[in-house]
This record gives sequence, C-alpha cells and structure tokens, in this order.
Amino acid sequence: MLPVPQARTGLSRLAMIAATVLLAAPLSTAHAQQSPTLTPELSAARAGLERYRDPVMAVHDGYLSTLGCVEYRQGLTEGAMQYVAGGMGVHFLNPQLIGPTLDPARPQVLIYEPVGDSLRLVAAEWFVPVPVAGEQRPAIFGHELEGPMEGHAPIMPEGLHHYDLHVWLWKDNPAGVFSPTNPAVRCQARGYSFNMQAPKMVGHQH
Repeated sequence: MLPVPQARTGLSRLAMIAATVLLAAPLSTAHAQQSPTLTPELSAARAGLERYRDPVMAVHDGYLSTLGCVEYRQGLTEGAMQYVAGGMGVHFLNPQLIGPTLDPARPQVLIYEPVGDSLRLVAAEWFVPVPVAGEQRPAIFGHELEGPMEGHAPIMPEGLHHYDLHVWLWKDNPAGVFSPTNPAVRCQARGYSFNMQAPKMVGHQH
C-alpha cells in the first residue's frame, strides 16, 4: 500500500490526465470538422495541390498575391452575385494558367486565409475572363462557373468581366464546397482587408 501522501499525488496526476483527455476531445472533433468531405475527384485535385500549403511555393510556381483579404459581410444584394455573407480570403492569381480549357490540377487562383502572421490554404478557384470563355459557359467538376460578373474591385479592375468557381478543398464551408464565400472565413481588421460588395452580374460578351 502506498503511503497517504504518495497516494494523493498519484490520484492528482490521474485526475489531471483525465481532465486533459476530456478537454482535448472536443478540440480534436472541432479540428476534424475543418476538413471538408470531398468526392474522389475533388480529393484527387486537393492531393495534387498540397505543395501550395506553403504560399512561397505558390509564388515560386507563378502565383502572384493580390494582397487584400476579401470579405463580403453584406451578403445578398439585388442585381449582384448572390453571395452568402462570409469571407473569401487572400487570392493568389497565376496569369499563365488563364485560358478556355480548365484543368483540375491547374487552378488559376489559390485562396489563403490569414491566421495570425501566416497564410493557410483553404480553397482553389477556376477563373476564366469572358473574352477568353468563347461561346460556351466554362465548367469543371460537373459545375458551371458562376457569372459572368464584374471584376472584384479594388483588388481587380471592374472591367475584368469573368466567370469563376470557388472550391473549398481544405476548409469546411457551411454554405457548401462550391459556395463563393465561406461564413467561417474572416479577414483580420488590420492591414489590407476589404469588406466588399458582391460584384454586379454582366451580360456574356461574344
């Protein structure tokens, strides 16, 4: 039998371990919910883009940061794209990938969420300017791109009419994997963060 002081010490340690396990369980569940459930096609696309979790690698491969963190707190606006109130994040655009043909392995845009002093990869975007699209609305993953719409001012000229499709491959989106905005994404209230209005819809230009 252990002396009383040692027994109390042992019980205290067991209690601390049990408390740690109980506290850690909800955190682990919350962390798991951050990863979206994807189709095999989307899972394959995500696996092929894993290297871009490091934004420096994205820049190395030709993706250029648009600098600003984009958020749409207003949500639905008449005559504009029907966005759920939420954030998009920081867009990295690769102009070399813009063209009429879309490739699951080569998104034109990577999207990062600011987390403290770092950027966390949360989504990819397939982007086609209206003049490049031709006669047919572009599509990928069985979904047509949304638009046509104006450019996202101030990080993009309004005259850059385009189609786009956001795919939340790394962060769970309560509004859906293909929703343009994510209610769980927030831009930090400092630096280059923009609370924007949804771009207006425009006619298709042939």
